[in-house]
Amino acid sequence: GLRGRGGAGFPTGKKWEFARAAGNGTGQKYIICNADEGDPGAYMDRSLLEGNPHSVIEGMFIAGIAIGAKEGIIYVRSEYPLAIKHTLIALRQARELGLLGNNILNTGIDFDIEIVRGAGAFVCGEETALIRSIEGKMGEPRQRPPYPVQKGLHGRPTCINNVETLCNIPLIISEGADEYAKIGVPGNSGTKIFSLVGKVRNTGLVEVPMGITIGEIVFDIGGGSIGKAGIKAVQTGGPSGGCIPVSMFDLPIDYDSLAKAGSIMGSGGMIVMDETTCMVDIAKYYMNFLKDESCGKCYTCRKGTQRMYELLEDITEGRGTLEHLDLLEELAHVVADTTMCGLGQTAPNPVLSTLRYFREEYIEHIIDKRCRAVVCKNLVGAPCQATCPIGTEAWRYIAHISRGEYEEAYISIRHENPFPSICARVCDHKCESRCRLGQSGDRPVAIRALKRFVTDNVDPSVYQPKRSSEKKTEKVAVVGAGPGGLTAAHYLSLMGYPVTIFEMDSKPGGMLLSCIPAYRLPQDVLTKEIEAILDENITLKCNSALGTDFTVNSLFKDGYQAIFIAVGAQKGRQLQLEGEDAEGILPSIEFLKAFNQNGLQLAKGKVGVIGGGNSAVDAARTALRQENVENVTILYRRTQEEMPAFEEEIEAAIQEGIKLETLVTPVRIETDNGRLAGLEFQRNQLGKMDSSGRRRPEPIEGSNFTLPLDTLIVAISEQPDVNSIQPDIEGGLEITKWNTLQVNENTLECNRPGVFAGGDVVSGPNTVIAAIADGKKAAVIIDRYIRGEELRQIEQPRIPKIFIEPYPIDEEEQSEIDRIELPRVPVKRRSKSFIEVERAMSDADAEHEAIRCLRCDLEFTKPKSDEPEIAKADAQSEMEIQK
Repeated sequence: GLRGRGGAGFPTGKKWEFARAAGNGTGQKYIICNADEGDPGAYMDRSLLEGNPHSVIEGMFIAGIAIGAKEGIIYVRSEYPLAIKHTLIALRQARELGLLGNNILNTGIDFDIEIVRGAGAFVCGEETALIRSIEGKMGEPRQRPPYPVQKGLHGRPTCINNVETLCNIPLIISEGADEYAKIGVPGNSGTKIFSLVGKVRNTGLVEVPMGITIGEIVFDIGGGSIGKAGIKAVQTGGPSGGCIPVSMFDLPIDYDSLAKAGSIMGSGGMIVMDETTCMVDIAKYYMNFLKDESCGKCYTCRKGTQRMYELLEDITEGRGTLEHLDLLEELAHVVADTTMCGLGQTAPNPVLSTLRYFREEYIEHIIDKRCRAVVCKNLVGAPCQATCPIGTEAWRYIAHISRGEYEEAYISIRHENPFPSICARVCDHKCESRCRLGQSGDRPVAIRALKRFVTDNVDPSVYQPKRSSEKKTEKVAVVGAGPGGLTAAHYLSLMGYPVTIFEMDSKPGGMLLSCIPAYRLPQDVLTKEIEAILDENITLKCNSALGTDFTVNSLFKDGYQAIFIAVGAQKGRQLQLEGEDAEGILPSIEFLKAFNQNGLQLAKGKVGVIGGGNSAVDAARTALRQENVENVTILYRRTQEEMPAFEEEIEAAIQEGIKLETLVTPVRIETDNGRLAGLEFQRNQLGKMDSSGRRRPEPIEGSNFTLPLDTLIVAISEQPDVNSIQPDIEGGLEITKWNTLQVNENTLECNRPGVFAGGDVVSGPNTVIAAIADGKKAAVIIDRYIRGEELRQIEQPRIPKIFIEPYPIDEEEQSEIDRIELPRVPVKRRSKSFIEVERAMSDADAEHEAIRCLRCDLEFTKPKSDEPEIAKADAQSEMEIQK
């Protein structure tokens, strides 16, 4: 049942049978060991030849006897000097023992082996090109048939087997076929060696039974992702293999399954990729390799791989169109169908598989001019700016801070963000997650803290937003005065539109006001920033709820030309356990809202908080600060490392005395006369990985325990209250299965013309900065809608354009500067008060932190040596215009 381990998986016994029958069993025949291992990152054959060359020699000897060959050749690339050295030693030892040569052990069998060193051409891994290389000719494949077993080396019958294939032979002969076939699965028996490399904890060679799943190799053996980014895909089969997404990691590894998935097993290369990998860039990388390695004999391979690379290059550099995708796919199929050898036939696999499983990334590159992995330089620019949902030029304000130019820094921040002080406190700082300093082994620049420094030290009046001189008559309604709704209203107002904001609560702010505690976001900061953007074009109507006080239809009847719904996710999800209506059990959103807006202290005694997100941590820390609380415990079904809450918030909660109980699942609520008495939990253990790349929490039998509780706060997630959004009227809005509004993700338009939606009501619970981004986008789209223009906004890459002279510091000095730790109020002082915990940096600390920045923008803006003064003048003019 052994199948060739070199890539195609042809049955080894069948190949030997053909070779033995060739030439009527007479005349010269050859057995060749193909050790031309050219896949990047693969070293299975090299390792076998270095570590146990005798197994290869014995396998070749048996194969020679089987097919009637007297001469064997090991074809190994010259880049493997140690493998060649050890194989030569093994051949000498075999000859000294009389196991190679003439009349071996007086059996009358003649068989000897020589080594031929290849020049390293990837195409010589193809058997007919390999044969030509051994013959001293150019390594080009030839048309088949005749196959090498019929007419091979020097025109004689030749059997070619891979190193790993031959190493299996002695085991099968000594242990027996039945014993060998116990390993693996039917049709794919035995083991396979893989070279596991890439974004995985445990790299190296792994030998596994055939039929094992990809997930078992990547997660159980490989240990999963090397960093915080989740596993995204794995490529099997080397440069000619396909990329298989993490959602298909339950796929068994055998020749047929991989072929159906659009990949190949190849010689055994397995490259793991995480969320920091761009799949378009990966396809381009391999196509670049394959076009260079094409021997050029076939026109479709020579020009087809080159043209595919050019198309991919256009896409990654922002010149791509949707027509490129159609052409790329068509070209890939033509190359696969019309080329002569295996290289050309499998060369399109990286393109076809990434188009099949990651087409949305191609479309993002083409339409949105965005690379989600922050890899494609000409689309990304500076990673900090590219990863910010609203495109804040973090590099720019950091450069100004390093030069002591604080007002210029504020202008740069405020130009993109109407809520700079709020985001300086509660933003999830995606910019830091992609900071190149952080990617290079150091800690990332403290970008959010630097923003806080600027907003705390500069008068907001230095920035005057640009207003349209045109006063428009078309009215726009915004439903919800949270960050998304306020942002949309602000930018529509700047365009000249009269805007009315309808808010169900008594004050604007939405989730910012209701759910974020004062120790993170003081209400005076929130109020001041909201008041700053409410102007004469904006009318605020509080205590007005959609579905109760007005409807979508009534707004249109009142003359509004467009409506933007940004009501947020105001409804907590339940545990779905009996007794959840007992007194003392509260959704986190109601608990936080009751305290933040009305000062009601609903927590008392022993408090438990179910959940691992920011809402759970905020609820726990708020409960701890209330008067009648003994202790607080956060209970989460996964591990602390998997908690989605901000790391600094989890750390602060633990410092304040909140207990963290992980890997537990609530199973039963205990009550006493209708009031909560306790909660029964079952402990979990980490099981197999799920499609997200995290280990599933699996219950441990007999591990149940009960935690006495007086208050239980449920913070497992929130959802929009779609019942109020979706009255039963003609022309209602379409709702998804997740109880969110269905919109066109490119235009934010609902199924009803003129109605747009964004923020949590569309995405579910999300971040403040994501809501602001939706608000900015909605303002642009609504303006286009009212003007009668195409709704889709034409996106442009966020490439830095302004040159700012860097602070004079050499790289060695810069590398020795450590990240500044943000000052915090001592634990004893803060744990029972709502004083703001984080403090702003000092001037010296801010400038110290700012010069840690690697200034990725200079790659795009640094002037040529003969024009620095011109560039400086242009930058100064731009800054004066903004001021």
